[in-house]
Amino acid sequence: QMPGTARHDREMAIQAKRNLSKTTDPVERLRLQCLARGSAGIKGLGRVFRIMDDDNSRTLDFKEFVKGLNDYAMMIDKEEAQQIFRIFDKDGSGTIDFDEFLVTLRPPMSNARKEIIMQAFRKLDKTGDGIITIEDLRGVYNAKHHPKYQNGDWTEDQVFRAFLDNFDSPYDKDGKVTTEEFMNYYAGVSASIDTDVYFIVMMKNAWKL
Repeated sequence: QMPGTARHDREMAIQAKRNLSKTTDPVERLRLQCLARGSAGIKGLGRVFRIMDDDNSRTLDFKEFVKGLNDYAMMIDKEEAQQIFRIFDKDGSGTIDFDEFLVTLRPPMSNARKEIIMQAFRKLDKTGDGIITIEDLRGVYNAKHHPKYQNGDWTEDQVFRAFLDNFDSPYDKDGKVTTEEFMNYYAGVSASIDTDVYFIVMMKNAWKL
């Protein structure tokens, strides 16, 4: 796991629960309920939607949307769900695009934060093809310090794979991490960190940028 990330994750979850009682904005409430589950909370909701999207249309109608929220145990009444759905159903077609929905649900980040996240991504993406794979990590990430490598449980590749799985979408662990997945992960972490300066220092230290 990334240095310091677990701690930030806990802080963020606590903060999200605290803020929930203060906000009336339905989208913000949904966002905070997801974040109360940690950095992967938004990704988890995406997973529920993906499972329900039987025809692979990457869209949801209102019934599927509500069912997804219930399956994920989100505390949202029907009226609030309707409000949220209407915000995302911009063209009034009766369906929403769930990729767009998840990106909007992601906590907003300043350009300074996005830039440092992209710097880390580019450093890891040795081949420069926009996807981080085990091959990319070989020259950048040292597996030999990992306790499971040291005690012989895991090979170097297994350490790399576990590392990539942190960032990967939970329903789609393919050992490849896209820019989008990397951004989503750090949007969660970022939500727990108040100042850009601190976030940037944390990223620089974690990735030796």
